[in-house]
Amino acid sequence: MIGVDNSLMAWGFAAAALAYALLGFLVARQGYLKRPVNRPGVAILLAAVLTTTWAGLSLLALAAPIWWVWAAVADVCRYAAWFAFIVFLFRASADQGRALDAAPWMAPLAVALPLLSLLSLVFSAIWFQPSGGAPVGLFLSMMLLSVLGLVLVEQLFRNLPEDALWSAKPICLGLAGIFLFDLYLYSQAVLFAGIDQDAWNIRGIVHAALMPLLLLSTTRHRNWIAKIRVSRKVVFHSATLLMAGGYLLFIAGVGYYVRYFGSDWGRALQLALVFLALVLLIALALSRSFRAHLRVMLGKHFFSYRYDYREEWLKFTQTLSTQSAPGETGLNVIRGLADMLESPAGALWLRRPDEKLYRQVARWNLPQQSQTEPVDSALLDFMHRTGWVVNLEEYRVSPDRYENLTLPDWLQAQAQAWLLVPLWLGNELLGFVVLGSPRTRMDVNWEVTDLLKTAGRQAASFLAQMQSTEALLEARKFEAFSRMSAFVVHDLKNIVTQLSLMVKNAKRLSHNPEFQADMLMTVENSLERMRQLMLQLREGAAPGGAAVGVDLGRIAQGLAQSVSRRGRELEVDVQPRVATRGHEDRLERVMGHLVNNALDATESPQRVWLKIDRFGSHARVEVGDNGMGMSESFVQERLFKPFQTTKEAGMGIGAYESFQYVQELGGKVSVDSREGEGTVVTLLLPLIESFQESDWHQLGEA
Repeated sequence: MIGVDNSLMAWGFAAAALAYALLGFLVARQGYLKRPVNRPGVAILLAAVLTTTWAGLSLLALAAPIWWVWAAVADVCRYAAWFAFIVFLFRASADQGRALDAAPWMAPLAVALPLLSLLSLVFSAIWFQPSGGAPVGLFLSMMLLSVLGLVLVEQLFRNLPEDALWSAKPICLGLAGIFLFDLYLYSQAVLFAGIDQDAWNIRGIVHAALMPLLLLSTTRHRNWIAKIRVSRKVVFHSATLLMAGGYLLFIAGVGYYVRYFGSDWGRALQLALVFLALVLLIALALSRSFRAHLRVMLGKHFFSYRYDYREEWLKFTQTLSTQSAPGETGLNVIRGLADMLESPAGALWLRRPDEKLYRQVARWNLPQQSQTEPVDSALLDFMHRTGWVVNLEEYRVSPDRYENLTLPDWLQAQAQAWLLVPLWLGNELLGFVVLGSPRTRMDVNWEVTDLLKTAGRQAASFLAQMQSTEALLEARKFEAFSRMSAFVVHDLKNIVTQLSLMVKNAKRLSHNPEFQADMLMTVENSLERMRQLMLQLREGAAPGGAAVGVDLGRIAQGLAQSVSRRGRELEVDVQPRVATRGHEDRLERVMGHLVNNALDATESPQRVWLKIDRFGSHARVEVGDNGMGMSESFVQERLFKPFQTTKEAGMGIGAYESFQYVQELGGKVSVDSREGEGTVVTLLLPLIESFQESDWHQLGEA
């Protein structure tokens, strides 16, 4: 455009002409002109030819300035070709049924702005004189072209699927670089009423340097164009960029006139205005209220539906599922519903299963409410009858629309309250959410209420799951306590049986010194066991103490003596030096339970035996009898389960506890029983080989 004899400029335009001539040649070889014609490919070919023409004419303009007009025409036309390339890509996606034309303004702007630039060029060529000032109108139109180019590239890049990024990313980067450089060049020209000569000198070099990126995309994958699709979300982001570009254009125009009319201090005012404009732009970008206004405006004027339901549902589900600490489900429900409507505050009211009133359980930027709402109040009755989302702003203006609904005092006192969203779990009203007034004015139409009702049902399911989890945890605590209590009661029953037998024998043997010593030892042992049981019940755990070596033979002898005091006989066959590792009192309780069960299943003449020996790497404990026995189905399905027993007065805890402890030690339990023939229970416990040197032996001798 400016005829200056500059060797750097000449080399730059020459390099650009050669580079884009090469691009046009390589693109032409890819067959885009064959039927069916690939319109985006033809647009690339046309853009390459026009860019080559522009660079060649610019080179001629260095020698004869009259050529600058035709170079400018070619410059505008190459912009139009690149715009056509991007528009054709979006049209191709829409024709294939993979995307809707979500930006109807794209094609008209892609045609109108180049025509406006050509019109400005004609006026500048007719009325502009070199000594009369710069063609600011032409600079403004070219600046608009570069802004639109950035908008279209941003639209394209944001909506590329993953499989198309590899092919399309280079051309997006190349076009963005071209448009961005031209935006800088022409915005400087508008602000300072003249082309920046240094930037103009390297324009050809910049365009030539970016050509390989354009070429790279066209050679990577021939079908990458077919993979581009449009999403609704891109309109919001592209509109943001378009508004920013329009804002900068406005500031550029104001800055120009301030400089023009400001005389000597115009330059200082211009710099101050540009700085303040940048600060204001950043403030608007960070303002949630501004973004809220923008979303509402776009939802009203660009779409038949206000929401992208897929995006809203994914965001809402992610909000509900995000928990940085236990008990945050209620707060997440409030924020999820509030974010849908740009509301900055909310409160959640829930009814506990064991209560007949609703109370506030979570809040966000709303005051704490200690009042409760009964289930039979006028508000809850209205929500049950209608299922409506209550618009409190509409209610304050026209209460007749809500069948003369009467609001509670705590709700009337909240001027910030805006919507009441019911949380339905089936036909049950689990609770409701009070949302605060939005950051921007928003119409609550059928689409908003339907979205809130559906989101409320999903939120209710999350809250019900939270309540069920809390109830389950509480039930598990009671279950653990009940199970522990059952174990304690079972052991107490054994102690009571032992003491009862001792009292019964005391009537006959009270003057026998040996019986007195045995009775004293029995009482002391029973007292210690009851202390352990109380400790277990209080602390909620099994008896403490580290596992030590246990002589199984000594336990067997003690059991034989205890049985003999009951007037029965226990046949004991013990192999010497058979030991295992565990808690001696618990092992004694396990073996004693098996022996007692065998005694209960037999009469006096029938046999009960206890055999201890080595079985490979295990210590084997066998307790048998030839009594009534058990059925196979009982052994397989019920024997080692709690509260399952064949005894009339039994609890079914001993077998379960014995089985659990043997499993804990790493042992095994096997049962061989036949009805009318008897039962044999075999325990396999880990064997300790070094009997004499083990710690348990020293402890036993102490």
